[in-house]
Amino acid sequence: MTISRNPLLLLSTALMLAGAARPADGPKFSLVSSDIGHGSTIDNKFVFKGFGCEGGNVSPALSWSGAPAGTQSFALLVHDPDAPTGGAGWWHWVVYDIPATATAIAQGAGTADGARLPAGSKQGVTDFGSAGWGGPCPPPGDAKHHYHFTLHALKVAKLDIPAGATAALIGYMVNANSLGKAEFTGLYGR
Repeated sequence: MTISRNPLLLLSTALMLAGAARPADGPKFSLVSSDIGHGSTIDNKFVFKGFGCEGGNVSPALSWSGAPAGTQSFALLVHDPDAPTGGAGWWHWVVYDIPATATAIAQGAGTADGARLPAGSKQGVTDFGSAGWGGPCPPPGDAKHHYHFTLHALKVAKLDIPAGATAALIGYMVNANSLGKAEFTGLYGR
């Protein structure tokens, strides 16, 4: 048997063999909203009410599918990296300990008490200074800001988060326990 010394032929053969030995890929982990399309402008219904904004401050409906194997819980982080905070951005919603059996969060569930969130879910304090959804409200005249909705599948059922933890600490713990993430981005400016 002669082995080719052609690097391209060797690489393509190795890739073909690796693909043949690998099981079929499962469904892609995805996060969507019936209220906010990826890359589209966020409706005023979901915009913050305060700081000069006159929105409804209703949290959007979210749903997901295709979580990685081994997922024991989820965490949702909503962040605006364009906020003029000196590089830290702005945390708009932080939800963690979402049960692994959950596949959606209903529109309007992001109230401060979290009563309509999936059972067992907890909310962290946002940069508005309270728990619950805080909609977009960028400074007037800014270009449209990017609002990243990121759902992490976690390898633990519960995060060890102290009461009153900052969004940054929660984000750290989420990233340290993440098996994968799904995300989309909405836009808003005024």
